[in-house]
Amino acid sequence: MKAIADTGFLVAFASANDAHHEWAVSIAARVTEPLLTCEAVLAEAAFHLESVSAVLGMLRDGLIALSFDCNDHLPHLRELAERYADRHPDFADLCLVRMSELYPRHSIITVDREDFHVYRRNKREVIPIICPPER
Repeated sequence: MKAIADTGFLVAFASANDAHHEWAVSIAARVTEPLLTCEAVLAEAAFHLESVSAVLGMLRDGLIALSFDCNDHLPHLRELAERYADRHPDFADLCLVRMSELYPRHSIITVDREDFHVYRRNKREVIPIICPPER
């Protein structure tokens, strides 16, 4: 599975108390190569989990791999921030939109269906996402 990991997925995977934990574990079981992510997602996940160790463990165990340096994409990130200003996107989401442009064969694994149904890569393309089933 070629995919990009968002914060909500990582938090759900690492926290047995999360409403989406079983879904995240089932997705992780299908992972055959590290899921790509960015440092902003790792920072958010560590904050929500209140555990840097849990996030570092996912890196160590090969569930995820860093694959984005925001310094290389600042003009594009600024453009995305302006385009989606009315949605008040967080920095991690903007990085993931850019990553989706860089890795067009990768879906984004997220619990944030609402925002990722609005965000577009390359201005007009729908971003493929993997989300938990709607309740």
